[in-house]
Amino acid sequence: MKILFQIVLLVCTSLLPTLNVLACTNLIVGKNASVDGSVFCTYSCDDYGMFRRLDYYPGAVHSKGEWVDIVDLDTHQPHGSIPQASETYKVVGNINEHQVTIGETTFGGREEMVDSTGLFDYGSLMLMGLQRSKTARQAISVMTSLAEKYGYNSEGETFTICDANEVWIMEMMGCGPGSKSVVWVALRVPDDAICAHANQSRIRTFNMKDKRNVLYSKNVVSFAKARGWYSGKDEDFSFCEVYAFPDFGGRRYCEARVWSFFNHFSENMQRYLPYVEGKKEGAEPLPLWIVPNLSLIHI
Repeated sequence: MKILFQIVLLVCTSLLPTLNVLACTNLIVGKNASVDGSVFCTYSCDDYGMFRRLDYYPGAVHSKGEWVDIVDLDTHQPHGSIPQASETYKVVGNINEHQVTIGETTFGGREEMVDSTGLFDYGSLMLMGLQRSKTARQAISVMTSLAEKYGYNSEGETFTICDANEVWIMEMMGCGPGSKSVVWVALRVPDDAICAHANQSRIRTFNMKDKRNVLYSKNVVSFAKARGWYSGKDEDFSFCEVYAFPDFGGRRYCEARVWSFFNHFSENMQRYLPYVEGKKEGAEPLPLWIVPNLSLIHI
């Protein structure tokens, strides 16, 4: 049975004037968790002036030999150029003409994994995904192949990547100075579920045999093993715990925003309070997504 869902936009950022808190939040709804079968993807960014306009990029057919400049979203500085695609699609803000939408939140992660030599920052990578993709899966392929070829210079990032039918959550980090390489994993959010992320890595273990709903880089586990950060079985590997461990701030100021969203649509969120309060070690972590409870939906 389709679950009725009315999306509620929440302001969950703590008002702590003396603390520098990252405050981007993505709220995600699968098509079978919405009233009319639509996919929802919201993107808030608490950075004054960063998204004061909706940039428009026209679609075009390009000649062989054309190049495109890669410009940093935050600094507006050029990083270099790459060959242009044979065709690009119209983009307004964070959505293209085929309804591919991409949002993000920055979680940071291990500082030693940042690669300043990489060509792409998170923003230019998102733009390439929008300009060159007709589906969410294609956007993942475009973004990861470009990062693997030219490098990624931002900190750890969680991306929401969706189209009219599917929603994916992808996390990516560089492999250190000069590596021009990345580790990443992408999971498809179930159609009847809601998901969110807010400046804390959220993907833990994942089923490496599920080729339909799970995508990942070949080095996602081997890189951690080579650096001495992980020595267990591949199937027990947790992206979050190895590359961006959720410390007190990650739980209390970031995961708490996700908890607040989930708490509107589930009767079982009290069990995760010890985790989002950030105090109890070994507390049960938040699930990556939940199926909303019909009885709690606000009509």
